[in-house]
Amino acid sequence: MNWEVFKGLLSGVNKYSTAFGRIWLSLVFIFRLLVYVVAAERVWSDDHKDFDCNTRQPGCTNVCYDHFFPVSHIRLWALQLILVTCPSLLVIMHVAYRKAKEQRHRSAGRDDHRCTYPDPGKKRGGLWWTYLLSLVFKAGVDMVFLYIFYRFYRNYTLPRLVKCELPPCPNVVDCFISRPTEKSIFTLFMVVITCICIVLSLIEATYLIGKRCREYLLASSGGSRRHSQDGVLSHAETTGTAGQVFHGVDYKPATASIPTTASSPGTLSEEETLP
Repeated sequence: MNWEVFKGLLSGVNKYSTAFGRIWLSLVFIFRLLVYVVAAERVWSDDHKDFDCNTRQPGCTNVCYDHFFPVSHIRLWALQLILVTCPSLLVIMHVAYRKAKEQRHRSAGRDDHRCTYPDPGKKRGGLWWTYLLSLVFKAGVDMVFLYIFYRFYRNYTLPRLVKCELPPCPNVVDCFISRPTEKSIFTLFMVVITCICIVLSLIEATYLIGKRCREYLLASSGGSRRHSQDGVLSHAETTGTAGQVFHGVDYKPATASIPTTASSPGTLSEEETLP
């Protein structure tokens, strides 16, 4: 395994992940991948060699082993790890595709093309949908494999003794599994870690959806507030001009004639008339 390439992929995934996604990635890398590479392969390395049956009939041991172990734990875990980590790589491929597209636009002379994802912590557009679908896919893969393990190995544990009567066995034979307690402990450990990863993926998906809904509600409330303020201003302008009559450009006000009265200052009474 090229650890430099793997380190680059992990750093790329962490760059566009939330806090829950970083915790999920740490659990997968430390408690699933390293346990699988370091310990699990050694524990299940002798599962077929040390599967003993009390018979000398050729083919009976192989048939009984295939019946009780249709798919080995170690191979199921390998397939599960491959499928559960692929969606995270899809996020990196999505970002790389958008950056390559942006680079082509710039090389074509379109300097007005904006940066695709200036803030990796804020996922927008297609990246948000890709990331959300990757979370749903990861949780679904883990659930499916939990069901497969439960169907193949009841209660996720291995018995010490199994009885087999499949042909070509001559009769009911007893078969003994190698190190069943140790294998059961490892199986339960991997099941618990898988359940924690499922919960983290669902929490992260709920967090992303809730954050997007909150942003949408804030934007809607801000738009309605601005609309109400514009309505108040327009209503105030209408009220301020109430009672005023607007005329055309050619309108000329009529000259009012003031009647001459005795109290008018421009007229003289008879007493003040000069002789």
